[in-house]
Amino acid sequence: MINISRLIRFIIVEPVNLSFKGKLFSIVSSFSTILVMALATQKLSIGSAYPIIVASMGASAVILFIIPHSPLAQPWSFLGGQVVSAIIGVSCALWFGNIALASACAVGGSIFAMLLLRCLHPPGAATAIAPILVGDPIHAMGYGFVLIPVSLNVMIMLAMVIVINRWLLGHDYPTISDNGNKPAQKTGISNQDVKQALKSMDTFVDVSPRDLQKLLVDAEARSFKRFKGNITCADIMVSDVPAVEYGTDVEEAWMIMHKQKLKAMPVIDRARRVIGIITWNDFFKFVDLGAYESFQDRFRAFIRRTPDVSTDKPESVGHMMTSSVTVLPEDAHIADLISLMSTQGYRQIPIINNEKRLVGMIYQADLIAALYDEQLASVAGQ
Repeated sequence: MINISRLIRFIIVEPVNLSFKGKLFSIVSSFSTILVMALATQKLSIGSAYPIIVASMGASAVILFIIPHSPLAQPWSFLGGQVVSAIIGVSCALWFGNIALASACAVGGSIFAMLLLRCLHPPGAATAIAPILVGDPIHAMGYGFVLIPVSLNVMIMLAMVIVINRWLLGHDYPTISDNGNKPAQKTGISNQDVKQALKSMDTFVDVSPRDLQKLLVDAEARSFKRFKGNITCADIMVSDVPAVEYGTDVEEAWMIMHKQKLKAMPVIDRARRVIGIITWNDFFKFVDLGAYESFQDRFRAFIRRTPDVSTDKPESVGHMMTSSVTVLPEDAHIADLISLMSTQGYRQIPIINNEKRLVGMIYQADLIAALYDEQLASVAGQ
């Protein structure tokens, strides 16, 4: 007997995790892309003998707009998968007289080629069958079918997909791996961990390792927040933190850092909004030592203001600060600090309020102390 409740649960399962707005935009994007592609191909076609669109482009639109971060939706997968499959399909249509055999060879051959060339795109297998089902007209068209309509469809559609996904929908498309630019990850789930886990499954997962890593890290952070409670940056930050302005003399800034034993200090504007940060390294990188020169003498000469009108060294903090500074709001959970300090190498993070004004600073020692105290509290409560 059929279990009705189980059948209903199976039917109502949401296959796509998209908001109503996301679904609506995907529908409109697919409609617009297919319309523009069909009209442009019709305009550019040589004659009426050439079809204006390949049916599998409809399936490609679903992948490219619904799951644009999928490995199957990347430009090379789409371009290579469609064109290579079209070449194989035309070859099978010309070489084999039996439709069943030609179709099987076209699909099998296209999948093999896509896997070999790392351009797997499922609608490509449908493109491979298309010239076989066309019948006699394909013999007149020959490999011209690969150029028009397939390649023409693909190029127009790819241009539309990049424009819509990147500039209208705000998707990071194409998805570019940036593993080489990231610092080595010391804690948590790394990209390498994800790749090894996927490899051990020996099953294709329709999501890139980078997106899967981001998903797992986000879930891990949410779990941390749930178990650690609502400990915010405001709870552990150092409130009375010195700061300097853009025009502060280099010597004055150094004296503050040296006197208070600081390794870094935020740079603010007159409204106390953070515009940069200055560290010991910013001072030392301008000290050019000769073979027989004393470091102390060179450093003193560097930090002192030049009495002349012109100079070849920085005279104020704004000339030597690092302007790309990472800040966190005071109501942010301390979980947001962990990845910044453990993985990305930050030693201190300026904390701002809801008006973007500096209200404190959190150092690595503050985070370690907070985690240690929380651990002691949880042990004591057991």
